[in-house]
Amino acid sequence: MIFNSIDFLIFAIIFFALWPILRKKDNSRWIFITIASFIFYGWWDWRFLFLIVFSGLVDYLTGMYIPKAKNKKLLLGISLFANLGSLSIFKYSTFFATVLQDIFLTIGVSVNLVDNIPEFALILPVGISFYTFQSLSYTIDIYRGRFKPTSNILHFFSYLAMFPQLVAGPIVRANDFLVQLKSYRIPNALEKWNAIKMIIFGLFQKVVIADNLSLFIDSAYEGKSAFDGTIYWWFIAFAFSFQIYNDFSGYSLIARGLAKMMGYHFKMNFNHPYLSTSLKQFWNRWHISLSTWFRDYVYIPLGGSRKGKIYGALALFITMMLSGLWHGANYTFLMWAFIHVVFLLLERFTRWNKRFHIPQIVLIIIIFLQATIAWVFFRADSIEQANLIITKLFSFNDINFGFIYSYANSIVFLTLAFIIEISIFIRKNSYSIRHIYTSNNLDVLAVASSIVMILFFRGEGQQFIYFQF
Repeated sequence: MIFNSIDFLIFAIIFFALWPILRKKDNSRWIFITIASFIFYGWWDWRFLFLIVFSGLVDYLTGMYIPKAKNKKLLLGISLFANLGSLSIFKYSTFFATVLQDIFLTIGVSVNLVDNIPEFALILPVGISFYTFQSLSYTIDIYRGRFKPTSNILHFFSYLAMFPQLVAGPIVRANDFLVQLKSYRIPNALEKWNAIKMIIFGLFQKVVIADNLSLFIDSAYEGKSAFDGTIYWWFIAFAFSFQIYNDFSGYSLIARGLAKMMGYHFKMNFNHPYLSTSLKQFWNRWHISLSTWFRDYVYIPLGGSRKGKIYGALALFITMMLSGLWHGANYTFLMWAFIHVVFLLLERFTRWNKRFHIPQIVLIIIIFLQATIAWVFFRADSIEQANLIITKLFSFNDINFGFIYSYANSIVFLTLAFIIEISIFIRKNSYSIRHIYTSNNLDVLAVASSIVMILFFRGEGQQFIYFQF
């Protein structure tokens, strides 16, 4: 079930019709959230519910006994093994088998491991990386003594399976959200209006911007386009930068809006990352819930930057490479992460963005270009395809603008995406413009315009990109 579907619209109407009745008592509230979330998730394939229930039961039970256990590390290890083990089986079996095949091939031994993988392990459960990390943070934080475990299994599963963010985040932390779930709030008029804005703007980002760019991008990467020049591929690269941003930011906004309608709060997951003046700032603004998860549970435990520059660089390298692997079981995601490591370390050691008096707008363009180049590897099907595209980007041959006429519709929405970011930049840097943006009338106009465009200019329905992670 996806947010931009009739199925979800019917689901949401039923859920919010029953919510005022069932939210008043703890157990009825938690049961309702859990059952509704299981229906939402099971809509794809009910069999995968067993996986989330398994992960949840392991972490609920280990979390219960960790505070009073003599061997806390053993219980934490059980949680890590169960969660990362299931993630490895369902998400990385083929990748690990391929890597082993490649290693054997380098020493002249030909083996076929991929064909021997059980069929069930070849199906990727939707959102497994998201709810696995969310569940893991629960037991890790209990082990660290940051909060006490809940004794009510319904309370735990309402946190783990909360449907708005279940399959694509934002990843919420137990020490924040379990507390919220202990009670309920009736959102006031302003909160409801903000929730509606989030949902509408999120749908606009997804179905108007991201979906209208998909045909343009897919035709290029699938080799179905007649165009192949440098300018064409730069447009494709820019288009994917905005597609993935609007697709994922759109999902996060809808999720936050739905939670707010229920009276709960999810933290911001995107904060206009393409307006960053450094790559470090970019990662503080992009997929914030995942970036902070890796910071708190990988980078800082590895020593962060506290042990000097060399150890700091190593911690950054390990963290980013694990982030790349989290995104997908392919060499392309590791290369995407490695490119970011190179740019981040260059920025950290040279401080080029602060040492020289570079205008803000120039810094923004440089960081955007760095992110765009890395996205090529993220989107490509293979390293070879990505390398070929990078070559075309910088070969500066076949300067042909004919594709603009063939893909005029997509170019219009790509231009609109640029205009929106430019307007946000102007708003952030101009007091007079910012004052205009606070007008309620402008809010109403923006929401109304977004609704019209959602109804009449929506692209072909596409699954959210991050569902594959």
